Order: sequence, then structure tokens, then C-alpha cells
Amino acid sequence: MMKSTLLKAVAVTALSFSTWASAHAVDLQFYFPVSVGGKAAETIQSLTDAYVAANPGVKIDAVYAGSYQDTVAKAITASRGGNPPQLSVILSADMYTLIDEDLIVPFDQYLTTETEKKWLSGFYPAFMENSQTGGKTYGIPFQRSTPVLYWNKEAFKEAGLDPDVAPATWAEMVEFGKKLTKKDADGKVTQWGVRIPSSGFPYWLFQGLAIENGAILANAEGNKTNFDDPKVIEALEYMVDLSTKDGVMAPGIIEWGATPKAFFEGQTAMMWTSTGNLTNVRDNAPFDFGVAMLPEKAQRGAPTGGGNFYLFKGASDEQLDAAVDFVQWITAPDQSAKWTIATGYVAPRAETWETEAMKAYVADFAPALVARNQLEFAKAELSTYQNQRVTGIFNDALASAITGQKDAATALKEAQAKADAILAEYR
Repeated sequence: MMKSTLLKAVAVTALSFSTWASAHAVDLQFYFPVSVGGKAAETIQSLTDAYVAANPGVKIDAVYAGSYQDTVAKAITASRGGNPPQLSVILSADMYTLIDEDLIVPFDQYLTTETEKKWLSGFYPAFMENSQTGGKTYGIPFQRSTPVLYWNKEAFKEAGLDPDVAPATWAEMVEFGKKLTKKDADGKVTQWGVRIPSSGFPYWLFQGLAIENGAILANAEGNKTNFDDPKVIEALEYMVDLSTKDGVMAPGIIEWGATPKAFFEGQTAMMWTSTGNLTNVRDNAPFDFGVAMLPEKAQRGAPTGGGNFYLFKGASDEQLDAAVDFVQWITAPDQSAKWTIATGYVAPRAETWETEAMKAYVADFAPALVARNQLEFAKAELSTYQNQRVTGIFNDALASAITGQKDAATALKEAQAKADAILAEYR
């Protein structure tokens, strides 16, 4: 294959393909999901335009493909139809699905020099757990995140709690939640203590509870789940008890998309959601708020999450060359800093945090450091072969327990049996 003219070391301006641009006009189609609030779409478009302006031989059509689920579905459909994108940001957890569908190519063949290998080694290890398998790198971390706990400092103060101290343990979250839950004269709850969404990405936020209780939902090879682990069952029982026993969280399914708005409007004093919502909260919360690592039980912990860049089969050598160059450019410190500041996603490389822009940002807004610091305790997001089916089964089990249709143990044992039936062929 043609040797890639990749970005070298820490260079932060776009490299030009001008040496061959006049003879090779390269068109790239780039699928990009928008699934959280904030400035993601306009920022990615601005960065893409800047790259194209500096590389006149490359044209990039950034296609906003909807949610993560929409994006992977469109990428698969387009590939099967013979018209795949050359590049896409898709959930890191969908890596095994894309491999199983034989849709993507690893980055390693384009990263052969010592400088290029050094660039690859510069990503946080926690993010690479969902990016590499079988000794190959299939995904490059970009719009990555962890869930964090947000709290309303005014509500804490009103409840007699220290507004600068978040709950550090499961027990404290219940204790604080009881003080924060407010009812009107008719006994109707006007403010819940905590809100953990159970739609959209229910497995992801629940995985935080499982990790904190010492459980891992799936192995590193993506071919075995541990849904019926007693520690997972205990974590689900705790989540259900927040509503049914402790009375600090609304009963039933809690919507992912509506959660930030509920927080802004005082319907909940604490919420669990992605650090990708950080800028959205900063821009829209009408009160002083705090951000903390998720509370611990047996240990600290959280799943990583968010999207990776993937290279798709069917592209020409020139297209893949340009795509890899674009990925290196947009993950370089200056561009990565702009992306992190605009969106709240975690800059996936340590060097980004050393830029003057990021230093000034965190000096003014310390909560931006919480998710980065939580990476020390983070584990890979639940990811398996046939990931959509397996996580769908798990999500259904969570929903059946949350809505009271089944007890946690029964729901998770049934989910494990179904997952085993799917994954057996991959062992």
C-alpha cells in the first residue's frame, strides 16, 4: 500500500497532501453520530473544514448519522450495499460487531514508523481496551467518555448537606438522596435525590454499579459474559432498591435524553450521565453544580464509553491514507483540546492536557478533570461479538427488574443463558 503521509510527533497543523493532490483528488465520506447535548456537530464540522482548507487535495463529506445506534446501522447497511463510508465514529463497544461483519481494517498497517507507533502508544490504556484485539488496533479513541455524577450544590445546601462534597459510597448516595428528595403537601415528589437513566444506554450506567461492586460484565475476548455473577445481581438489586426501598429515585424506566433537562429544572438533585454532557450542563444549569467520580462499593470504578474512529473496507489506498492522516491530525493536541473544551468529552491522550488551552480550561473549570482522573479506575465498556443482540438481551433484563416484572437474579440468569447461546460459537 502507498505509504501514508501521516502527522508526525506533536505537530498540530494539518499536513498537506499537495505533493500528489494535483493528480489525486481524494473524496472521503465520514459518518459522525450526535447523541449528547452541546456543541458536538458544529465543532466537528469546524475542525473538518479546517483540515480540508489545509489539504486542498482532500474533500471530506461529514454525514451526521444520528445516534450511535443509527450510525452503526447505517454504516453496516451502506457497506452491505457496496457504498461504505471510508471513515466513521462508532461506539468503541461495537468493535467486535464490525470485525464480525468483516467491515473494517486495522490501523496498524499505516502506523509503521517509530513516530507513528509512539503516537499510537500515547492514548490512555483504559480507552485502548475497547480499541484493540488480537494484537491489532481497530479503533482510535476520539469522542470518549466515562459516566460521572453531577450534583446541584444549591439543593445540597438547602438539604443541610455540604454543597462541595458529593457522595463517595453507595451508602452515602442513599443517605444524601433521602435528604434531597422533596415532597409537596400532597406527598407528591417534586425533587428526587438521584436519577440514573435506564433507557438509551442502560447497560452502560449500570455497568458503573457492577464495576464498583467488583464485577466485570464480559471478558476481554468478547465471547463470554458474566451477567449472573452474584456481584452483578447485587448491583442490580441496589439500583432497584433506590426506587422501591429507599425512595430516592423515580420508579420505572428513566429516560436518558430527558435527564439533563430534569437536572436543570430541579426535578433531581443528582444525576449520572456521560462526561460528554459536561459542556451542556455548564452552559445550561441555572445553578452552581459539582462533578464527581461515581460512588464506590467494593472499589472505585466506571466503564469507559463513547466512540472510536474506524476505517472501512472498500476504500482506495489513497482514501485510507487520507483518512488516517485526518485521524492523526484531529487527535493532535490543539485540535483535541478544542474538541474537549467544546463538548466535555475526555481528551484521549495525555499530551492534550499539557496544552496551554487545556491548562487554562481546567484552571477555570476543574470539573473537567474528574473523568480524566477516573480513568485510573475505569474498565472496558461491555463489548462482545454480536454486541447489539447481547446488550439488547442485557438491557431487557435490566428493564424487567427495574419495572418489577422479575427479580434481579431471575432476570440476569435468563439473560446469561441467552448470551451464552449466542456467544458459544465464538469461543
